[in-house]
Formats: sequence, structure tokens, C-alpha cells
Amino acid sequence: MAEIVMPRLSDTMEEGTILRWLKQDGEHVARGEELVEIETDKAAMVYESDQDGTLQRVAAEGDTLPVGQVIARVGDAPAGDDDASGASDADEAKGGGVQVGGVLSANGASREQSEEKLAESVVETAAGGATSAATHAAPSGAQGGRLKASPLARRVAREQGVELASLSGSGPGGRIVKADVEAAGAAAGTAAEPATQAPVAVSTPPGPPASGAREDVATAKGQTTTHELSRMQQTIARRMAESKATIPDFTLQSDVDMEACVALRAELKRISSHDAPTYNDMVVKAAALALREYPRANGSYKDGTLQLHSRVNVGVAVAAQDALVVPTVFDADEKSLGEIAREARALAGRVRDGTVTPPELGGGTFTVSNLGMYGITSFNAIINPPQAAILSVGSVEARAVVRDKQLIARHTMTLSLVCDHRILYGADAAEFLARIRELLQTPASLTL
Repeated sequence: MAEIVMPRLSDTMEEGTILRWLKQDGEHVARGEELVEIETDKAAMVYESDQDGTLQRVAAEGDTLPVGQVIARVGDAPAGDDDASGASDADEAKGGGVQVGGVLSANGASREQSEEKLAESVVETAAGGATSAATHAAPSGAQGGRLKASPLARRVAREQGVELASLSGSGPGGRIVKADVEAAGAAAGTAAEPATQAPVAVSTPPGPPASGAREDVATAKGQTTTHELSRMQQTIARRMAESKATIPDFTLQSDVDMEACVALRAELKRISSHDAPTYNDMVVKAAALALREYPRANGSYKDGTLQLHSRVNVGVAVAAQDALVVPTVFDADEKSLGEIAREARALAGRVRDGTVTPPELGGGTFTVSNLGMYGITSFNAIINPPQAAILSVGSVEARAVVRDKQLIARHTMTLSLVCDHRILYGADAAEFLARIRELLQTPASLTL
């Protein structure tokens, strides 16, 4: 049978999580047919089968596997169910970790990451083996003395103190999955509740309550609910922590007179209210033109080298559900202001409805982040490594300024450029930011 492995769906993807199988075990699947929904470090997307035949699932829903690890087999139906189940268990044991080190090394991960994954898998495999050895007669979750449970189910069982050998699996072939463990844990908690609520006789003599008694520290915060981060949120947290820990950054700020941009936008709205560009679209266009003139700002730092990119691809930060997603406007320096406006609007819509694809989230060489719509005047964003800089955009508002010794009100916006000092120095960054300001103060150049 042909193997289907965890695909690499983005340039930074190292592992993926099986969210939902769209085909059942033993069901026929055709080439190009939707097979499984996978969550990557950037988005959740549906993966289509590249094989024809009968499906034999290896990974269960909720399993997180490295890129290149077998998740299913497709081909002729196996001769017997016992053989198929045995093969599935063997692959699961490999997916649990004894082969993880080699897979991670093949995909460029560090030796420390490989050893960490290997150690986790060895502990998990040992725990599963001990559970299997402790029972001779297993329910439907075991076959031939071997307990069938997904790695995620084993971990949840250890955390909740649930005995896997006592469970009946609801997964394919009687495999124990996460839902089985959680249901058993909830039932155990309900059964133990009457005992914990039994009255206890206390012989302490009555007395006045202690004055100034302090509340128990453990309950001072009230009820605490823990929410696990999604794969995307975990990646954002890791990359932002790496950015602040490893990038020597500095910030430059500049106030931009936006009167001409306000007049231009009003005129464009009069011509076409639906397709009129926003102020952020104008910033993206201005930044793209300036990046073409200052190629170091369009570069990346990698392994002690400076990489200069021939294409100007501007990422636009978009607030998604409990996450920050940055789709890319490719070749923004070559596109008209109207094209940028339409593309940015479409990308933001796909981010919010969850249909954006990994290719649309990669390949950025510079990032623009705008919080002006929330009334934020200025802020310092975090650089998206390995990019050289990120431009933070504040609100456009009327401010008191001096012109010809007269105090007047002008529409003004503050730009903050956060730079990686390993790529951009102060003078380089200042010239780059000044060019963006100049382009915005004469916006007719943005329409050419």
C-alpha cells in the first residue's frame, strides 16, 4: 500500500495536527479527493489525497506528527483485519517517537529538538508498555496483549490518572482516543464526588473568628480555567519570544502630514466608494516603493549573513479569531494602489473566515501593522523574523501643528519603524522612513 505522510504545507511547518478525518477506515478514496483536515503553524487546511485506493488510517484525530511521518496508507484492502491493525499499531509506535529524531533531523531541526522529541516518545512508549503489561485480559482497546491507544490519549490518561487498560476504545479497530479518556475521567470524578462531600465531625471548640483572616492563596483568584493554545497560537508565541530574545532592535518614529492623503482618499471615494483604498493601503504602497529604493530594508538576517530579496512582498497584519495572521501582498511595488486595496481587502476577508491558504501567509519580506482603527496613536510592533523591520501605523487624527508661525489643525499620523540593528543602522533606517513620509505627503506618486 502507498503511504501518505504528514505534508509540509508552509515554509516554516515542522509538524502538523490531525484535526478531522474526512474519510473513514476502509473507505475508498480517489486521487484529489479531500482526505484530512490538518492544522499547521499558520492555518488549518484540507489536504487532498495523492493516491487511489482503500484508506487505512494510521494517525488519529488530535495526533501531532512531524512532517514526513506516515499518517495513512492507501491501496488495496488488506487481507485480514488483524494484519491491518498490527501494522497500524507498529506505525503508531514509530510515530510515537523512536523514529522522530531521524525525521526531525531530516527536516533541518536542531539536535536538541530531536533529542527532546525522542525523550518524550520514549517516556510515552514506556508508559504505554507498562500499562499493557499490567493487564492480561484487555477490552476492545487491546489486541494480542498490545494496548491500542493514540499518543494523545496516553498523555491525557497520565495527566488525569486514568487506567487505559480499563477502557474500551471508540476509535478505528477499537483504538482508545482522547475522547474515551476524557469521558472516563469525568465519570471517575462524578463517582468520587459523594465521598468528598461526606460530612466530617470536627471537635474544635467554638470561638470568635480570627480578625483579619487572610483568604487562602490557592483560591484567591477564584475559579481558574485553562485553555490550550492552538498550533497557530503556539507558533506565534514561540516566534515572538524568539524575536524579542534574539533581535537587537531599535525604533524610529516620524509624524506624517496626511492632509494630501485625506484629500486623495475623499476624491477616490467619490469616484468609487467600494474600491477606494484605505490609508493603510497607501502606507503599504509607499513602503513598497521605498523598499525598492532601500534594498537592505527588504532583506533578512540568517545564520550570520544578510540576504537581499529581489521581490518586494509586504505582509499586512490582520486580527483573526484569537490570533494575529499576516497575509502577503506579493510584488506590492509593481501593483497599482487600487490593486493593493482590492487584494488586501480580499486577504483580510479570507483570514477572518478561515479560508486563507499557507502560500498566502508566506514569502513576506516586510510587514505593516496598523492599530490606528482602534484609536492608537503609536506603538512598537515586534519584528517578524527573519525580516529586517516592521512598520507600525497609528491613527490619522487632527493635531495642532505650526505652519508659517501659525497654529493650525492638520491631519497627522505617526509611523514607528522597528528595525533589526544587525541589518539596518540608524542612518539607513532614518532615510528609509523619511522616504515613506515623503511619498505619503505627496500621494500623487502612489497612483502612478
